[in-house]
Amino acid sequence: MKFKANLALFALLFALIVTAQAQQPSTATESAEKLRAQLLEVQDKEQALQTRAQQLDEALKPENIERSLAGIGSTKPEELREARRRQLQIERDGITSQLKLLETSRTRLEAAIRDADARAYQDSARGPVTENEMVVQSDRGSRWLLSGGIGGVVGALIGGLFVHRRLKRRS
Repeated sequence: MKFKANLALFALLFALIVTAQAQQPSTATESAEKLRAQLLEVQDKEQALQTRAQQLDEALKPENIERSLAGIGSTKPEELREARRRQLQIERDGITSQLKLLETSRTRLEAAIRDADARAYQDSARGPVTENEMVVQSDRGSRWLLSGGIGGVVGALIGGLFVHRRLKRRS
C-alpha cells in the first residue's frame, strides 16, 4: 500500500514539474511582464501591511488601550490592559516580520525584472529568431525535461528495488 502511495506521490510531483516547466514564459519580455505583475502584488500587500502597522502603533498607545477597554468592567483592569497590549504587540511583530519578507521579495523581483529586461534587450538586439535557433532553444527545454524524467525513473527504480528487498526480508 505504501508503495502505491509513494508511486502516486512521485507521479504527482513529476506532473507538477512538467506543468510548471510548460508554463514558463517563452520570451524574456513575457517574463519581465509577469515579474512586474508579481511586483505590483507585493507592493499592494506591503502597502496594506504598512497601513495596518500604523493602526497598531496607534492602538498600542496607553490612552487608546484604556479607551478600548473602557466599557469592560473588571476587578483587575491592569491585567486586561496588559493582555490587550501583548495581543497588539504580537500582531505588530507578526506584521513587521511579514513586511521584512515582502521587502526581500520585492528586492528579488526588482533584480529579476532588471535581468529579464536586459535579456529582452539582448534578444531584440539579436534580431528575429531563425528556425534553427528555435530548434536549439526547444532542444534545451527538451533536454532538461528528458534529464528530469530519466532522473525520476531512476529514482523510482531504486525506490522499487529497496521496497522489493524489504518485502523479501519479511518473507
